[in-house]
Amino acid sequence: MFAFQWPYMILLLALPLLAYFFAPGAQKNRAAPDLPEVAFPHLARLQAAFPHEAPRKKSGWVYYTVLALAWGALTVALMRPQIVSRFMQVKGKGYDLMLAVDLSGSMNAQDYAMDGQRVSRLDMVKRVVSRFIRHRRGDRIGLILFGTHAYLHVPLTFDTASVRKMLDNAEVGEAGGETAIGDAIGLAVRALRHKPANARVLILLTDGADNSSTVPPLAAAKLAKSYGIRIYTIGIGTDGLVPFPTKQGMVMTQFQTDPALLEKIAAVTGGRFFEATDSSALRKIYAEIDKLEKTQMKKRGYMIRRPLYRYPLGCALVLLLGLALAPVYRRVSHGV
Repeated sequence: MFAFQWPYMILLLALPLLAYFFAPGAQKNRAAPDLPEVAFPHLARLQAAFPHEAPRKKSGWVYYTVLALAWGALTVALMRPQIVSRFMQVKGKGYDLMLAVDLSGSMNAQDYAMDGQRVSRLDMVKRVVSRFIRHRRGDRIGLILFGTHAYLHVPLTFDTASVRKMLDNAEVGEAGGETAIGDAIGLAVRALRHKPANARVLILLTDGADNSSTVPPLAAAKLAKSYGIRIYTIGIGTDGLVPFPTKQGMVMTQFQTDPALLEKIAAVTGGRFFEATDSSALRKIYAEIDKLEKTQMKKRGYMIRRPLYRYPLGCALVLLLGLALAPVYRRVSHGV
C-alpha cells in the first residue's frame, strides 16, 4: 500500500506563492519603474561592433516551470512517500518462561558423562536446556545468567534460536565465582511481573548453596509468589567429592549443594524441585509445565515500511542542476 508518512508537508507547495505576493518589497519590484531614456547617436555602429550581443528573447516560462517542478519534487520528498506492507496480527497461547542458569565456579566440575565422555555441569545444562528450548512452541523465553551477580542476558522473546545461541556462548565465571540465587530470582520477578497472569514461569538451574545474594532466596521466592510466578528449581551436580579441572590436572574437590533450599523455593511458589542426575529431569519439567493453563498472548502488529523519498529527491536535484548549468550551456553554444 502506498502512503505518505508526513502528508501535511504538502502545505509547503504554497510557500513560494506566499513569498511572491507577501514578501517585503514584492509589490514594488513587480511594478515597472519609470526609467529615463538615453539617446545614443551611434547605436547602429555599436550593434555592428557587437553582433552576438543583440538582445535575445528569454524563455522565462521554461525557467519557472522547471523551478516549480523542482520545488514540487522536494515537497514530495519531505512528505516521505513509502510502500507499507499489510498490518498483520500475530497471537497465540503460551507461557513466559525465564531460565536462570548458574555460572559460578563450581559449574566447571565434571561429574556428568555424555556420549561416554566426562563433561562439566554447565555443558550438561547447555545440552538439556537447548533440547528443552527446542520443544517450546508459542512460548516467550528469556535468559538470566548469575554467579556472584545476576544479569538479564536475553529478554523474553519468541526467537528461541537466539536464546539457545546465547546460552551456548556462556562461560563459567563470567558473572563471578560465587552463587547469588536470591538475586537471580529477584531479577526474574522484575522481568515477569507485568506479563500475562498464570503464564509466568521461572526455571532455576544451580549447583550450589546461596552465598552471594543481597536478597535472601526465600524472601525473593515469596515476592515471586505474590506476582503469581511459579519457580521450578533444578539441582545440578552431586554432593561431595567430584572431579574438578585445574592447572595441575583433574583433582577431586569437595562441593556442597543445598537441595533443601531449592525445594523450599519451589514449594513457596507452587512449583517443583528436581534433581538433575541426568537429562531426564528436564523431560519431567516439560510435562509439568504443559499441565498449566496456557494464557492468550497479546496481539502484536507488524508494519514493514519501504521508503521512496530518494526518488523525488533525486529528480529535484537533477532539475536544480539543470537550471544551474543552463547559463553555461548557452554561453558555450553561442561561442561567448
